[in-house]
Amino acid sequence: MIQRLQTVFLAVASILNLSVYFTPIYEKAMNDPQLWIGIGLASSLLVALIINVFSIFLYNNRKNQMAWVKRAALLQVIGLGFCVGVLFSLGGIGTYLWDEALGTGLVIAGLLFQILALRFIKRDEELVRSMDRIR
Repeated sequence: MIQRLQTVFLAVASILNLSVYFTPIYEKAMNDPQLWIGIGLASSLLVALIINVFSIFLYNNRKNQMAWVKRAALLQVIGLGFCVGVLFSLGGIGTYLWDEALGTGLVIAGLLFQILALRFIKRDEELVRSMDRIR
């Protein structure tokens, strides 16, 4: 059943991760002289995006799907750390850094959608367990 609500949440989280690549926070991270912040941000968001898309198709095994979404959420938190680091290295949130703050907000929104997907996967698992007890 791929048409579940958590599939929509995971797809939106993937789209939000992809959209971070087109924001100024990514450009600022890639302009880092040592380049490790940019590579860390890009790789953590890309792997989280791939895991989100992969976990959409694990709807038959909800426990496995929950484990993969948790891994993606961990990588999303790492990407959020890189975004916050870049944002604070630019001088914090000021009147001229709203575009960079928007990119960080997209990462936070992606994390929230992953948490919502995890919550709905758990709800489905509990529903299936309760139906098994009735039988």
